[in-house]
Amino acid sequence: MGTTSDVAAFDRGIRPLLRLILLDKAQEVLSFRPPAALEGRIEYLAERSTEGQLTASERAEYEGYVRANKFVAVLRRQARRLVEEP
Repeated sequence: MGTTSDVAAFDRGIRPLLRLILLDKAQEVLSFRPPAALEGRIEYLAERSTEGQLTASERAEYEGYVRANKFVAVLRRQARRLVEEP
């Protein structure tokens, strides 16, 4: 996502909002898994990307999944903190 200080600042900046959103849903966020068909599509695109075989359309789609994955990682990180808080 970025440097350590920029990730820390981002987390501090969104934590109050995500606390409101995630407080009752933290466990659901932590256990969330995408549908198998979507995972398969992402794996397919990742493999084609590694091989340098993505079309322009596939590259755009794959980049969207990468951004979504980063967003989900942020949600999970914040949900984990909520669950671990005393």
